[in-house]
Amino acid sequence: MAVFRNNTKRPDAAPAIHSLLGKDVTLTGEIHTGDRSLRVEGTVDGTIHSTGEVSIAPGGLVKGTVFAKHLIVTGRAEGIMKISECLEIHGTGYVEGDVEVGSLVVDEGGTLQGVCVRKDQQAKGHDASANGVAKGGPLPISKPDPKDLKKLPEPPRH
Repeated sequence: MAVFRNNTKRPDAAPAIHSLLGKDVTLTGEIHTGDRSLRVEGTVDGTIHSTGEVSIAPGGLVKGTVFAKHLIVTGRAEGIMKISECLEIHGTGYVEGDVEVGSLVVDEGGTLQGVCVRKDQQAKGHDASANGVAKGGPLPISKPDPKDLKKLPEPPRH
């Protein structure tokens, strides 16, 4: 009789989704999830209050205000986001508006359009003036000063 053993540790399971707003559902108003997770595949027009994780799936849309510990965006979020820990914008994610975060991760292809302010880290011993502020939008176009331009060498002629 053969006995098979697998002593390798199993990978951790994905975090549970406690509440799901389906893709054909539109909710107008307020959502309070406590420390439970919320996944938005449909549309929320209003405010989300969560001390847990909120994820906006591809095709999902949140227009309004999000207060959360952790926000993961692979869909679209428009409005005000106040995220106490981490905002993650994945490749298909789009965030537009005023954002306040503990930390920010933007994957290649992800978009943040608006104003992003890092939460005050003074309680952790950081200087408040060192907080980063990023403002989205086009960069101003200025003409270079001619004295700063160097003449390029002539290419060799054959």
